[in-house]
Amino acid sequence: MSARTGSAAAGRSPGAAGLVDPEELLGRAEDLVSTARPGEQIDVSLGASVDTEIRAYGGAIESLSSARSEGALVRVIVDGRSGVATATLTDPAALAELLVEARTNAADAGVDPTAAVASPDGVRPPDIELYDARIEALSVDDKADLALSLEAAVLGGDARMCGVEGADYGDSVIVSAVANSAGVRAAQRESGAGLSVYAMASDGSETQTGFGFAVGRSAEELSVERTAADAVERAVRLLGATRPPSGRVDAVLDPWVTAQFLGVIAEMLSGEEVRKGRSPFADRLGESVASPLLSLLDDPTDPLGPGASRTDDEGLACRQVGLIDGGRLTSYLHNSVTGAALGTASTGSAIRVGSSLNVGPRAVRLVPGSTTRQGVLASVGDGILVTEVSGLHSGVNPTSGDFSCGVEGLRVRDGEVAEPIREAIVASTLQRMLADVIAVGDDESWFPIDAAGVSLSIQGLSLAGS
Repeated sequence: MSARTGSAAAGRSPGAAGLVDPEELLGRAEDLVSTARPGEQIDVSLGASVDTEIRAYGGAIESLSSARSEGALVRVIVDGRSGVATATLTDPAALAELLVEARTNAADAGVDPTAAVASPDGVRPPDIELYDARIEALSVDDKADLALSLEAAVLGGDARMCGVEGADYGDSVIVSAVANSAGVRAAQRESGAGLSVYAMASDGSETQTGFGFAVGRSAEELSVERTAADAVERAVRLLGATRPPSGRVDAVLDPWVTAQFLGVIAEMLSGEEVRKGRSPFADRLGESVASPLLSLLDDPTDPLGPGASRTDDEGLACRQVGLIDGGRLTSYLHNSVTGAALGTASTGSAIRVGSSLNVGPRAVRLVPGSTTRQGVLASVGDGILVTEVSGLHSGVNPTSGDFSCGVEGLRVRDGEVAEPIREAIVASTLQRMLADVIAVGDDESWFPIDAAGVSLSIQGLSLAGS
C-alpha cells in the first residue's frame, strides 16, 4: 500500500498560478479609492494566498491540505469617524458592497481625532526578492516526500529515537495590495516554505523531546538532514536530565531562546504599548537600557528573515529600524497613528490583526558579535546553557519587565557543556538581563518567528531548582 493517503496526494501541486497578479489586485484597490467623496478618506487592503500543509506520521501521510483564500478590508474615515468592513472576496462587486458597509459603519462610529490614513513619507521600499518561483513547480508528491523523509531521518538518527509526534512540511504564496486616498500605493508577492518536526528519545523509562525546523522561500532552501539532526540532538542530549541546585548562575542562551526573548522585548518597544504606559521602556529614549555590547534592530529588509517585507500593512516602505544602539535606546516601532501620537513618524511597522491596525516587529535581531559559540560558553566558565524555555509570554510582566519561566538545557563547567538539566525556573527582569550581557555570539540563526537569535551569555540569573 502506498505511504501516501488522500486523493490530493497525487499529481502536480495546485501552486499559486490561480492567484490574482499583485498589480491587478492593486488596480482594484485604486479603483475603489478613486470613488472617495469630498472630505472622505478611504483605505483598502487586499490579499490572496494559497497554503499547503502536509504531515507525515508512522511512515504515511497523516494529513494533507491545500487551501486558497482571499481577504479584503475597506476603511472609511469622515470627520474623525472610522468605519471598517471586511470580506473574503476581492472582486470589484464585493469591494463596492464593502465600501457601502464601511460608510454606514463610519456614520455610526464615535469621533477619534487621531483617525487618518497613512500618508506617503518618501521612503522607497527595499529592493529585495521575497518570491521564489520554484515553489510553484514542486509537486504534491515531492512535498509529501520531504515530510516522509524528515520523519525517517529522525527515526534513523540515533538508536534511542522512539517516535515522532509529527513531521511537517508547509508552504505558502501570498499576494497583497494596499491603496489609500492619501496616495499610498503598494503591491507585492511573497513565498515561504518550512519543515518542522518534534521527536522523542528514550532511555529505559525516560523520554525526552526535541525539535528541528527550517525556513526558506522555497523547498530547495530546506535541508531534511539538518532539520532531523537538530531534532535528534535536542532530544538525546536531555536524556538523564535532573533538577539543578538553586542559586544565582551565569547563563548562556541558545539562539532559539535568545530569539524568543528578543521577540518579547521588541513588543515592549511598540509605540502603542509605550503611549499607553504599558512598557518598562516608556519615556526612556536616549537612555542606557542594555549592555554596550548590544545593538538591537528590527530589519524586515533582510530577505533571510521569514517576516521580511517590502511594505508594512499601511502600505509604507519597510525599513531597518535601530531600537538599541550600543546599549542606548534610540527608537520605538510605530505605525502612522502611534508615530503621530508621540510626535514622530511611522517606522513602517504597521501590522493588521483582523480589522485592527497594530504595530510590532517583523524581523527583530541583535547585531552579531565577534565571539564564537565556544567563546560565549567560556565567558561564563561555570553555569548553565538554556536550550528551551516554557511559559515565557505568560511569565513576563509587560509593564515592569519582571519575568520567570521554566528552562531546560545543560550544565556548563569550565566553558564546556556537561550534564543535562530540567524542571528549573529562572527569574530576573528584562532590563537587568539586557544590562548583564557579557558576550554576544557570531552564530546568528533565523527562526519561524519574528526574530533571529545568537548565543548570549548573561551574569547572575536567579535559578530555582532542587
